[in-house]
Amino acid sequence: MSSLRPLPIGAGRAAREALGALQEAVEGGAAVLPYAADGAPPPVPAGATPDTGTALVVGTSGSTGTPKLAMLPGSSLVASATATHERLGGPGTWLLSMPPHHIAGVQVLVRSVVAGTAPGFVELGGGFTAEAFVRAARDLDGERRYTALVPTQLVRLLDDVEATAALASFDAVLVGGAGTPPSVLDRARGAGVRVVTTYGMSETSGGCVYDGVPLPVSRVRVDDAGRLVLGGATLATGYLGRRDLTTEAFTTDDSGERWFTTNDAGHLDQTSGRWHVDGRLDDVIATGGLKVAPRLVEDALTALPWVAEAVVVGLPDEHWGQAVAAAVVPRAGAPVPSVDELRSSLRGHLAPHALPRRLLVVAELPQRGPGKPDRAGIAGLFPSRP
Repeated sequence: MSSLRPLPIGAGRAAREALGALQEAVEGGAAVLPYAADGAPPPVPAGATPDTGTALVVGTSGSTGTPKLAMLPGSSLVASATATHERLGGPGTWLLSMPPHHIAGVQVLVRSVVAGTAPGFVELGGGFTAEAFVRAARDLDGERRYTALVPTQLVRLLDDVEATAALASFDAVLVGGAGTPPSVLDRARGAGVRVVTTYGMSETSGGCVYDGVPLPVSRVRVDDAGRLVLGGATLATGYLGRRDLTTEAFTTDDSGERWFTTNDAGHLDQTSGRWHVDGRLDDVIATGGLKVAPRLVEDALTALPWVAEAVVVGLPDEHWGQAVAAAVVPRAGAPVPSVDELRSSLRGHLAPHALPRRLLVVAELPQRGPGKPDRAGIAGLFPSRP
């Protein structure tokens, strides 16, 4: 069994101090448990020790309840970093643009360790800003330059001319953490940004499907319930101190291959050969006896010219069971319509039962982890009565 070393990681340039410990862990040293330097380490189950070979113990986002601690071997982290560089065209210099203690951020550091390059850092002391990103991008050296963002960050940068030009200078911009609306991807690609969508989680060492195509070391299938099931060389060995949850989520098939069962619905497009994530199964809204996938409504909303970001949730409703409710961040200076006007603009794009019945305009959307909307928190922002 391995020992476990708590590793506080500061944001921005302070994250550089964690590189040595991460490198030692990946190369077979004590496993590290990263956490925000200005916070407290996540609670570890009493008496729990990491599996042999564990390099990184990282918290999940807690989408389905209490966050869990995924145990990632050094071999999984290296496989993920190596396959990422192969998919993107070769090793490069990475710009860390998000908190480094979540899997998406810490993987930027791990990729730098594996590539033998010195990462750059966006200062986050005052929150993520376009100005800080531009300064960090300007200072980043390297023949090939990469960064990773969550959708909210991408939207903010696309709203700034100078930041958009800085984005377009990167050889690849990974975007993950939550579903990125097609309208945002179109804006980015239209501006010359080489954006690459990613899908993955803590249990898969971060992104394992890029632009709908699994990395060479990864596998994807769907089970009988329509859940996405992920396999391959980047998997965690399980959850620290939670054998019960490990047994539920991780299975081994008859050929000896291990799989991780997600709670995401998805499908393979037979024409393009690319995987599509349809959203979390527990986010589906049941309204009037019919089901609504929030992501479909969110994509329709963000295609409207006045909407910058949107999250759709189900609210209790005496008549419908649940009412489709949309929380939106409007574009700067854009007029905000009434809910009736919103429904009219979406007719023909969505089924009648999927049209939002509640509308809430907010300055920003609460998040849980990097780029993941806090749907429970967002639902709580709506008035108790329409």
